[in-house]
Amino acid sequence: RDRMAASKARDISPFLSKLRAILLGRNHDNNLRFADALATRSIPAPNIPGGPSHKLSSNYYYTRDARREVDPPTVLSDATKALESGEGAVAATKPVSRTPGKQIRYSEFGPSSPI
Repeated sequence: RDRMAASKARDISPFLSKLRAILLGRNHDNNLRFADALATRSIPAPNIPGGPSHKLSSNYYYTRDARREVDPPTVLSDATKALESGEGAVAATKPVSRTPGKQIRYSEFGPSSPI
């Protein structure tokens, strides 16, 4: 078995190899993959920190799903406060937006109403 491991990869005889090189006009490249031509698999093991399910105790079935531990987003700031300018002036207030077009106030209808 040791002789077979050290033997040359499967190929044709040297005479046919020369004939093939003449007919092809180039040297033939064997596309088969052999162990001696491959790189070793020396990839280091990953060092991944444990997640919420890697606890040794209090690891119940209903708490193993990490999606259950997600909370709704927290509000960092609301729009009630505006930043002051650099001159120490009063805080800017939000301008009142106007609705385009004619505004009809239905609660104000009466005999003096234009409609």
